[in-house]
Amino acid sequence: MKDIIKIGIPSKGRLRKDVLKIFNKNKLKLVSEGKRNLFGSVKGKPNIQIIYLHARQIIERLSDKSLDIGFSGLDLLKESEINIQRNVKIFKKYPYGQATLVVAIPDDFIDIYSMSDLEEVAFEFKEKKNRRIRVSTKYPNLTREFFYNKGVTQFSIVKSIGSTEIEPFTGGCELITDITSTGSTLAANNLRIINDGYILKSELCMFMGKTSFKNQRVKKLAKLLSTKY
Repeated sequence: MKDIIKIGIPSKGRLRKDVLKIFNKNKLKLVSEGKRNLFGSVKGKPNIQIIYLHARQIIERLSDKSLDIGFSGLDLLKESEINIQRNVKIFKKYPYGQATLVVAIPDDFIDIYSMSDLEEVAFEFKEKKNRRIRVSTKYPNLTREFFYNKGVTQFSIVKSIGSTEIEPFTGGCELITDITSTGSTLAANNLRIINDGYILKSELCMFMGKTSFKNQRVKKLAKLLSTKY
C-alpha cells in the first residue's frame, strides 16, 4: 500500500462545515471512524486518512509533518511562530470563513477613534493608573506587531481563553482584538472598532506542509480539492 495521505479538518465550527462542503462538491464522501469521530476516511480512497483537530492544531501538525494537507484560517497561520510559518505553504484560498481581526474598544471610550488616539490615552492611563493599558486577545503575536507598527507602545497583552468581547466589562482589560465577520457581535456587546484598527483579513485556506508540497500524489489531491468549492 502506498503511503497514507493525512488531511487535517477542523473538528468543529464554521470552518468544519465549509470544508465538508468542499469535499461534497468534489464528490469525496467522508466516513467517520470511532465513537468520538476524531478520525475518518474517504469512501473508496483507502490511502487517505482524515484527522479532526482544533484549527490551531492543524497549523502546528502541518509544520511538524504529522499532516500533509490541512484546512484552517489564514489568521491562525499568521499568528503562529515564524519557524512554523516557514514550514507551511498556502495552496488555496477559499471564499469561506471570511473575517477580520480588529481592535475594538468599549463605546464609552469617547476620545479614541484612531490608533494614534489610543497611544495618547495609553500614556495618560499609565500616568494615572501606574500601569499599562491592557489588551485581551487570542492573537498576541499579530496584536503586538500591529500595535508597534502603529506607534502604540504603552500596552500589555492579556491572553484570552474565553469570550474575548466580555473581558473589558469584567475588569480583565481595557480593550480587545478579536476576529469578526460582520462586527455585529462586537456591537451587541457595546464595543466598536477603531477606525484604522483593522489588523488582518482572514479566510479559509488549504495548507500543505513544506515537505508534502514536493510530493506529487499529495499535490494531485490538493488540486482536486481546489476544483469545486
